[in-house]
Amino acid sequence: MPFRVIVVGAGVVGLTASHCLQKAGIEHVVLERRDDVAPNEGASTAIYPHGARILHQIGCLEPVQRACVPCDRWLVRKPDGQKILDNGYFGYLEENHGSGMLLLERREFLKILYDGLPDKTTIKTSSGVKDIKQLTDRVEVTLSNGNVEVGDIVIGCDGVYSSVRSAMWDHANKTTPDLITAKEKTTFKTCWKSLIGVAPGIPELGERDLTVVSNTGHSFLALAQPDKVYFFFIVKIDKPFTWPKRASYTDEDAEALAESLAEHPVSNSLLFGELWKRRIRGSLVNLEEGVLDHWHHGRIVLAGDSAHKVTPNIALGGNSGMESIVVLCNHLHRVMKNSEKLSTATIHDVFAAYQVERQERMRQIMELSSLITKVQAWDTLWHRVLSTYVLPLQPDRATADQIGDIVCKAPKLDYLSTRGFPSGRLQWKDKESEMDKVARRGLASRRSVLERHSPSLLVRLLGAILACIVAWHGVKIALNLTPT
Repeated sequence: MPFRVIVVGAGVVGLTASHCLQKAGIEHVVLERRDDVAPNEGASTAIYPHGARILHQIGCLEPVQRACVPCDRWLVRKPDGQKILDNGYFGYLEENHGSGMLLLERREFLKILYDGLPDKTTIKTSSGVKDIKQLTDRVEVTLSNGNVEVGDIVIGCDGVYSSVRSAMWDHANKTTPDLITAKEKTTFKTCWKSLIGVAPGIPELGERDLTVVSNTGHSFLALAQPDKVYFFFIVKIDKPFTWPKRASYTDEDAEALAESLAEHPVSNSLLFGELWKRRIRGSLVNLEEGVLDHWHHGRIVLAGDSAHKVTPNIALGGNSGMESIVVLCNHLHRVMKNSEKLSTATIHDVFAAYQVERQERMRQIMELSSLITKVQAWDTLWHRVLSTYVLPLQPDRATADQIGDIVCKAPKLDYLSTRGFPSGRLQWKDKESEMDKVARRGLASRRSVLERHSPSLLVRLLGAILACIVAWHGVKIALNLTPT
């Protein structure tokens, strides 16, 4: 029998996995517990240029582009709705990489991924997983309907509360006691929750803009398209918790939170309560974050939110999940060229190489996402200063250039061409010449000196800015007190 992969979960990562495996000629099945691969839930999916490059490779970019218009401006407002930042972030993103931010409804994106599959028989809906058995030469996955799928490996793409991960942990601690510690099992923490939803197009929020409204302990994000608005109202949780605890929220919980935030301005002329009343749908969800220490054991490997989860404020979660499955499939494709079956040792080496390539990058992305969440929600005085005084003073293209470093280092499918994907002013790392790499290493070496001192430099910069603000207010007070 040929080498066979069992993918659990047909979300963004699972459907992307099917595309990548089909392009690699690897036999597989994708198991989805729901009866529909594009359920009527969730809000939006944002595709960065590196995600768009992957979609170009698997033939799904054009339908995504037809389904939306590129984003335009990034607006930041204070709690009263006053605008303090109007940034051309998305235009610079496109200038840097040849593609801007593509924004569409999550279920529409899932439908595009499904419709674009060369062979849709690989997707099995209403196929929840009941049990996974790892044997010496295979895995057996028992479904809730009693059927059994047999394969060589299992890829867990089933989200942050992954049943595949639980099965992996159980098997790991049976065969290697204490490998998965209690500390690692509590890696995923929940410090934030969010009202998420979709509303019809609302003029006050623009047609192509991202609007962020900051306040102490919460923030509002709206991403607009001509016909729809996707929104997130993110609120800090009073008592953060970790896995395995999972807070469940009812429609009544969502209504109660929305009512408490109803009078919060989300623009100069719109209150959140008005947006909530116009919603097409809305719900209250947890926002987990964390990156595991172990992404694989035996014949099981994790990808996407089951291994790494980030907060949504900078919209890198879905793109990161696509990245992970691309890297895993690259490593599988390399060893599959001359072998139908893979030994247990080879499978371990493939999984280990995948984790090494992805883990540190995901920790960096998680830390950046967490920082942005805290800055936008004024988590501390430090974050409020960054949001209100430092970021608005940056050059207009600075944020896009900083994100550009993350985008340029993203992986692609090594066995498919990127021909036809537009280029920008920044070069993809995988297209660098040896001369470029030597120059970059020299620049990195020079930067490292600055980076060792960057915290103190930033503190001094902030101190100088605050001193100027205090001095200016002192001058104004003095002028007001001067007799005329």
